[in-house]
Amino acid sequence: PRVLLPLLLAVPLVGLARQDRGDRVLLIDGADLVLIGGRVVTLDPRQPEGTAIAIEGDRVLAVGSNTEIRALADSHTEVIDLGGALAIPGFIEGHGHFLGVGDAKLQLDLMHVANWDEIVAMVAAAVKEAEPGELIRGRGWHQSKWTKTPEPNVDGLPTHHSLSAVSPDNPVILTHASGHATFANAKAMDMCGISSETADPRGGQVLRDDQGNPIGAFRETASGLLGRARFAARSDPRRQAEFAVAECLSKGITSFQDAGSSFRTVELLKSMVDDGSLGLRLWVMLRVGVEQLEARLPDFEVHRYGDERLTVGGIKRSIDGALGSHGAWLLEPYEDLPESSGLNTTRVSEVEACAEVAFRHGLQLCVHAIGDRANREVLDIFERTFERHGGGKDRRWRIEHAQHLHPDDIPRFAELGVIASMQGVHCTSDAPWVMARLGPKRAQEGAYVWRELLDSGAVVTNGTDAPVEDVNPIAAFYASVSRRLADDTPWYPEHCMTRMEALRSYTLDCAYAAFEEDIKGSLEPGKLADVTVLSKDILTCPVQEIPRAKVLYTIVGGVVRYAAE
Repeated sequence: PRVLLPLLLAVPLVGLARQDRGDRVLLIDGADLVLIGGRVVTLDPRQPEGTAIAIEGDRVLAVGSNTEIRALADSHTEVIDLGGALAIPGFIEGHGHFLGVGDAKLQLDLMHVANWDEIVAMVAAAVKEAEPGELIRGRGWHQSKWTKTPEPNVDGLPTHHSLSAVSPDNPVILTHASGHATFANAKAMDMCGISSETADPRGGQVLRDDQGNPIGAFRETASGLLGRARFAARSDPRRQAEFAVAECLSKGITSFQDAGSSFRTVELLKSMVDDGSLGLRLWVMLRVGVEQLEARLPDFEVHRYGDERLTVGGIKRSIDGALGSHGAWLLEPYEDLPESSGLNTTRVSEVEACAEVAFRHGLQLCVHAIGDRANREVLDIFERTFERHGGGKDRRWRIEHAQHLHPDDIPRFAELGVIASMQGVHCTSDAPWVMARLGPKRAQEGAYVWRELLDSGAVVTNGTDAPVEDVNPIAAFYASVSRRLADDTPWYPEHCMTRMEALRSYTLDCAYAAFEEDIKGSLEPGKLADVTVLSKDILTCPVQEIPRAKVLYTIVGGVVRYAAE
C-alpha cells in the first residue's frame, strides 16, 4: 500500500521525506517503524515536537500526531507504543575513548572505591584468581575522592609498598580516573627498569619519596615508562569494541565521537561496519605522529563509510594533562601545590606543526586543553594558523575539555569559530576538589563556564570523556542543567545551561561539531532515524528526577538496537 499526500498539506508532517518541492503529490511507501503515544522532541524549528514519529528504512519519514503517523503505517509496519515516554534525537557522545569504554569492562573498576585500602584489597583478591606473572589492571581511582589520605604519602598519593606486598609476583598497573596518572607496584616497575636513577620524561613526573625512590605514582607522560609491563596483557581490540557498542547502546548513545585512535583501529572499525557488528555510528580523531599523518593522509579517506556509520574527521593532540593529577597547565600556580603550574605535555611548536597538517588535509584539529594556560596557548595556535591561511573560522576546530578558562579568553571561542567540546559531568564530579586546586576566584570565574561560552555565541558540545566517567548522557545532562553535587549542593549554579541548551549540546550541536548536522542531531524527515526513548521527560520533570530517567529504546538507522527489559 502507498499513501498519497498532497505536499502542501504534508508540511511539516512530511516536509523533507523527499526532496521534491512545489505542489506535486508525494508517493510514500508505508513506514517500517512508527513510535506513537509519546512526546517527540525534534530540535527542528519547523516542527519542534509531535506525539509520534514514522521511520522508513534508515530515515525519518515524518513527525506528527498519532492520527497522522498511523496513516503512514501498513501491514508490515512495526508499531511501538511509547506510553507517554519522551523520544529525542539519539544522544551523541561528544568526546570519549571508544575502545577505552570496552577495555574498562576487562579490568578492576576503581571508580567507586572509598580509599587506598579498598584498592589494595581488590588487587589482593584479583591476584588469587590470576595466573603467575599475569598483569593485574584497574582504572578509575582518584585520590581527591578518597575518604582518608593514605599514610605514608607524597602529594596525597600512597607509596607502592602495601600494593607490592599483596602482589609480589604479579605486575600491577592502576590508571587514574582521568587517564593522566598511573600507579604501579614494585614488580611492574622492575619489569620496566624503573629505579631512583630513572629521569622524568618531558611533560611527566615520577613521584619520589624523600630518599629519591619512586613511590609507584607516575604523572602524565611518565606513565609511558610502564609500557613494557602494559604490553604483557594487551586486550583484544575487537572484544573491547564489542563491549563498547553494547555499553553505549544501553545508555541511549547512537553516535560516538572518539577522541584519538590509530589507523589500525580505524581499519578494525571498518571491518566491523562491513560485518554489521558496529551497532552505532563513530566519528574518529586520529592520534598518530605527524610523520605518519603525512605519509598516510594523501591516500586515506574514511567519510560516512558504510551507510553513514564511520567517519575519520579530526586529528587529536594534547597540550596539557588533567587537573586531578596536577597536570593541567595553568597561568598561575596551583593553590594546593604552589611549586607547580602543571605540565605542558606536547610542545607548542609540535601542536602548531600538526595544525598545518590538519589545515592542509581538511581535517579538524582537536586539542586537549584543560588548564587556562593550555587553552590560551591553543587559541593562539589556532589564531596564528588561520591568519597564515587567510581564514579558518569555518573549519570548526575544537578544544577538547576547555575546563578552566581565563575570562579574557572566553569570547575568543566564538570569535575564532572554535568549538568548546566540554563534558558536563566533569563539573560536578570534579567540584569537590576544584576549589583546592584553583581557589575560589579562579573556580568561579573560569571553571566549566559553559553559560558564558554560550552567551558569547560559542558552540558548546557535551559528553563524558568515558571511561573517565560513566558513558551516561543523563548524568551529564543533569550536571549541565543543575550543577548539583552528590550531596545536592549547587556549585556556581549561575553557569547552568537551560534544558533545551543541554539537549542541543548532546545532539544537534555535537553533530555540528563533526560537520554532520545535515544527517543527524535532529528528528527531521530525510535525516537518519537515530532516536533515544527515555522513561522520563527530562525537559519538564522536576530537576531532581532527571537522574532517575531510564533508556527504554535506542534506535539506530531505524533499527531497535537496545530495548530495556
